[in-house]
Amino acid sequence: MNKKKSTNFLLILFNVFVAFGPIVSQDKSPNIIYILADDLGYGDVKAFNPDGKIPTPNMDAMAANGIKFTDAHTSSAVCSPTRYGILTGRYNWRSSLKSFVLSGYSKSLIKQERTTVAEMLKTQGYATAYVGKWHLGWDWAIEDKDANLEHNKLNANPKVDFAVPVKNGPSTHGFDYSFGFCGSLDMAPYVYIENDMPTMVPTKTTISVDEKGIWRKGPTSDDFVHANVLQDLTDKAVGYIEKNAKETSPFFLYFPLPAPHTPILPTTEFLGKSNTNMYGDFVMQVDDVIRQIRETLKSQGISENTLLVFTSDNGCSPKADFKELEKVDHDPSYVYRGTKADIFEGGHRVPFIVEWPSKGLRNSSSDKVICTTDFFATCAELTGYQIMDTEAEDSYSMLSLIKGDNDEAIREYTVHHSIDGSFAIRQGNWKLNVCSGSGGWSYPRPQDVEKEKLDLPDMQLYNLKDDIGETKNLIAANPKKAKELKKALKKIILDGRSTSGKNQENDGMEGWKQIEMIVN
Repeated sequence: MNKKKSTNFLLILFNVFVAFGPIVSQDKSPNIIYILADDLGYGDVKAFNPDGKIPTPNMDAMAANGIKFTDAHTSSAVCSPTRYGILTGRYNWRSSLKSFVLSGYSKSLIKQERTTVAEMLKTQGYATAYVGKWHLGWDWAIEDKDANLEHNKLNANPKVDFAVPVKNGPSTHGFDYSFGFCGSLDMAPYVYIENDMPTMVPTKTTISVDEKGIWRKGPTSDDFVHANVLQDLTDKAVGYIEKNAKETSPFFLYFPLPAPHTPILPTTEFLGKSNTNMYGDFVMQVDDVIRQIRETLKSQGISENTLLVFTSDNGCSPKADFKELEKVDHDPSYVYRGTKADIFEGGHRVPFIVEWPSKGLRNSSSDKVICTTDFFATCAELTGYQIMDTEAEDSYSMLSLIKGDNDEAIREYTVHHSIDGSFAIRQGNWKLNVCSGSGGWSYPRPQDVEKEKLDLPDMQLYNLKDDIGETKNLIAANPKKAKELKKALKKIILDGRSTSGKNQENDGMEGWKQIEMIVN
């Protein structure tokens, strides 16, 4: 081949590469990022609540460039359980945690044999990372063997050897890289863990008794400054994206934020910026995290083929100070009854946005019911993974809704769960709350029902189409519908799954008092 022909041949190859390069790039499995806010209410995001008073321009921009789900629900009305459902695709109440949440010293809630979405994606060629608030327990090197580490012991402070690795943490459950802390930002110990190792051994003890900036007493390392944690984590997430944007394999980043949960600690840049209260300022700081992630994706040239999810782990906490926010006409729960912890809609209906520019819908809205457990099956369909009977028993793929392939409902029933372990089941517009009160923190709380000897029905039936605020209990007028829903809930519980497949076992069936009224 002469020099001229050789040159022409190389030019042809170059043109083919240029022409088909983008096509090959788009055929690559998308990067996946899951950002989970902590205690962010449905009404706190302007894209979901046009009357909201907290500016959220970056969340709104994400919704305008993607699809927002207006009937999205967490599997629980509190944090640890919801996180379990996201990573496993299994309802949290099938685990050993039947009510409440884990502490900062709790052992791992996820069993080693349980497949997580991170483990599944690793089999599909993904690099995997977790950065943020874990709150699913891991095994510290606890030297006090008699320490009471029950789930409700949030003030526990056992003696720990912080110079050795933790066990049964993120790396055990499929994450190649991990950086974060074990509990909530108000639960000791206040120590960063990177790839199973504490980054520093804590040498001091801190506590904050400020009403909004509260955190419990506990060991604190020098590199753990509560007010800086949100940005520390964001810097780690941004760094991970920048590093992996250059790799040939796709990545999955699970990024659970510690905000706007207590301690409510907006930095100086955001203090007073919302013109609402400190909680509103903190929400704006969370919104800025979205800005930083989206701008990083764009600057690295990978935004088009990244599936970006943003949601919250439950409804807004009363710690946001609803009375203070009411003065500026802002309601974190929007039109829904209740707050974080409740079986009412305000406890578990959350903002949910998916942005995937190359394949997903843009500036779109879906009113189809989805649940945070659906993430596993969505990723499985996306990557061609065949889910086994022992995996993701309560996960339905949202992919068709995200891409706009069809607009059919993906689930017939959805089960809700409150902090005290009470159940609700949803079918279409009908919702059956299997408790007499809120099951959580709103009136009537379980203790209110008992203390005031309130004469309330054991169950509540609502038609959400006509009564979105859950104010008219239709149980007396519609006993047949209540019976049907209760029967469906019983089957879902006892079958060990709500999807099709071989029945599975629930963990901790013995002594499970919350299901007695349902299964008997």
